Amino acid sequence: MTTAAWQADPYTCALRTGKGPLFLRRHDGWLLPLEVERWCEGPDRADRSVLDRCRGTVLDIGCGPGRLVAALAAEGRRALGIDVSPEAVARTEGLGAAALCRSVFDPLPAEGRWDTALLIDGNAGIGGDPAALLDRIRQVVAPSGQVIAECAPVDVDERCEVRVDDGRGGSGAPFPWARVGARALAAHARGAGWAVADRWTVDGRPFLSLVPQPSSAARS
Repeated sequence: MTTAAWQADPYTCALRTGKGPLFLRRHDGWLLPLEVERWCEGPDRADRSVLDRCRGTVLDIGCGPGRLVAALAAEGRRALGIDVSPEAVARTEGLGAAALCRSVFDPLPAEGRWDTALLIDGNAGIGGDPAALLDRIRQVVAPSGQVIAECAPVDVDERCEVRVDDGRGGSGAPFPWARVGARALAAHARGAGWAVADRWTVDGRPFLSLVPQPSSAARS
């Protein structure tokens, strides 16, 4: 159901044009704006703070239209984007970067060998269960790998059902999502065997860098 939701016309159309408006709509009518225009532009200062902290091979989970994967590829870095939206994958490939139409919960290339996994633009909410997502990523990255995750800019720990909505009557199928601030994401990370190695904020966008807890790494 989640995959089908991100293949719905409102999201596909927004990526195709590079413009919003686009939202996640909760059942009670609350709307979370999605920054389509920013996603379709080149990396900004906050994105650069993430790219500067990437090491080794990089897997961008929920890569969207591919600005981060493309920036890494332009530097000669080995990077792969995955996204459940065919339009997102097509745009990423159009920028000269590698991408697959795949969920993080599907089998992935080089499982257990990625050095850095990215969860940017709210993608810590994928699947509606941040702890389960981070547990899955433990299987994807190398024992010494890291996750760089963007957090919600407010102190929130929410799981809900949402739809992709264009604000003009078009919407996709419902799917589970989560919104987590830095404190909540750090707590979920600890439960999934991660430790917070770094935290920073650029232009109002907060990030955490996560590494395996020593005991967890030893069991890998």
